[in-house]
Amino acid sequence: MKSRLVLTLAALAAALTMGCTTLDERQRAWIFQPSDRSWGASSQHAEGMEHVWVEFGSRVTGQPIRLHGLWLPAAERPDTAPVLLYLHGARWNVEGSAPRIQRMQEHGFSVLAIDYRGFGKSTPGLPSEEMAYEDARAAWDWLAAKYPNRPRYIFGHSLGGAIAIDLASRVDDEQGTIVEGTFTSIPDVAASMKWGWLPIGPLITQRFESVRKVDKIGSPLLVVHGSNDSLIASELGRKLYEAATGKKKFVLVEGGSHFSTMSVGREKYREALRELFSFR
Repeated sequence: MKSRLVLTLAALAAALTMGCTTLDERQRAWIFQPSDRSWGASSQHAEGMEHVWVEFGSRVTGQPIRLHGLWLPAAERPDTAPVLLYLHGARWNVEGSAPRIQRMQEHGFSVLAIDYRGFGKSTPGLPSEEMAYEDARAAWDWLAAKYPNRPRYIFGHSLGGAIAIDLASRVDDEQGTIVEGTFTSIPDVAASMKWGWLPIGPLITQRFESVRKVDKIGSPLLVVHGSNDSLIASELGRKLYEAATGKKKFVLVEGGSHFSTMSVGREKYREALRELFSFR
């Protein structure tokens, strides 16, 4: 994600000569990097997970949408365990998150993880901020209809953290929200990078302004970040946490990178879930 965002900065610096549509589409492509690929051998961890489909009509595009998801029931008490909606980050499809899906299952959740449109087997096309928000809400409504009597939680990693914050700020039936390796806003991410001094903030159309929404979350919020995250600075995660006004906890995992924090911080995760959500 970092290398793509650096390229975005360079493109935005010259964007005054571009049409608005071209600029918006380029940002969407650079930020989401939609793909049908999984990361390394991670797809092997998806073997045995159930493939599910979420279908709905899009208010954003007016088109029928079909989202592909992976369902992994809890190993213990699968009929009563809390349900987690897992929202992944940029570039890789949902199978690329299979190891993290398994780790959340190990913490006692049944997990639904989805691909936004443009990723994996979901409806093709170039995703946008509003489309991703709509996809997350559709998956949340699908879970509510299928498991109405289960406590439901929201999880987002990286870019998925911004999508999770938006969803949590709009619904009132979540028991908790967990984000990892995420940020306050895309302009803040851009400002934290090498060319961050360039005045490109007003040109950014895909803003993901989580910092403006986090105080509207009505459930406990867990913000997790790795101290060695070289893609999203941990300071942005902490600023997001500080902007939240409800029950909350910030966990900095020493030695955790953008991709290893959940495995390195396994016990910290367990302790935080127990403390914040009275979980297990």
